[in-house]
Amino acid sequence: MNEIHPSIVALGTFDGVHLGHQQIIRYLLDIANLKNLKPIIVTFFPHPSHVLTPEKPLKLINSIEERVQLIRVNGVESIYVQEFTKAFSEQTARDFVINVLLNELHIKILIVGHDHSFGKNKEGNFELLQQLGNEFGFEVIQVPPLYKENVLISSTLIRQNIENGNFEAVNPYLGYPFCLFGKVVQGNQLGRKIGYNTANIILDYSNKIIPKKGVYVVQTNIDEHAYYGMMNIGNRPTVDGKTETIEVHLFDLNQDLYYQKLKVKVLHRLRDEFKFESIEALRNQLDQDQKNALIWIKQTTKTN
Repeated sequence: MNEIHPSIVALGTFDGVHLGHQQIIRYLLDIANLKNLKPIIVTFFPHPSHVLTPEKPLKLINSIEERVQLIRVNGVESIYVQEFTKAFSEQTARDFVINVLLNELHIKILIVGHDHSFGKNKEGNFELLQQLGNEFGFEVIQVPPLYKENVLISSTLIRQNIENGNFEAVNPYLGYPFCLFGKVVQGNQLGRKIGYNTANIILDYSNKIIPKKGVYVVQTNIDEHAYYGMMNIGNRPTVDGKTETIEVHLFDLNQDLYYQKLKVKVLHRLRDEFKFESIEALRNQLDQDQKNALIWIKQTTKTN
């Protein structure tokens, strides 16, 4: 018979696993170590908006696979993913505390962020959790908000910056580079004809937030080698302008990547997407984009 190990639980959606979430994880691990408790992250999937308002689902920073991996990278192995269903949304916070936190996870301490709430009508706020803690004998700790240069770090703020293409804010707030994950598929091979072979990427996760249309500096690893490159997100108005694509051109790499999975780190926005008067004008702009990208890479790697 397995011995029941009491736990300390951090509860939240954790989309992005950003610096604010990482602060919560540090609290979790430090107290777990101090009090000999098992550290557990409890998170929810799908996102509540995908169940309650499927006509306008929130685009997310991470898929659940990314989220779990990032939590593990930050030192927590035990992750409890609560499936969020319509029926679950009707469950009271009290029922969730009893059924999951107490009966399944044997909680002794609960950690929540400064603005977290859950349960039917979002009734599970800090005050209610304190009442339940007093009733059932567990402690509740509320982690203060995290500010960076007087800016409150939140998943909402990071999503807004991704949609605006402001990666000078996105990546410092995340604490790691924002990534796109997907499979390389065959395109129309125009890039190859003008000297810029591109990998067309179909994203793994349909609810992934996509940066603002334009050209970006990116980096990816292939066969344990790091390659920098440029990525275009948009409708390719010079060519056909009909379908939105994500195309990556990697510097110093001349091989087909068809059907490979790529993890593309988005580092810096170079410019907007716009229509050129000719393919030649597009090629000239790509030449300039590459020069600008290489200048940015050199300056950034020199200062880091």
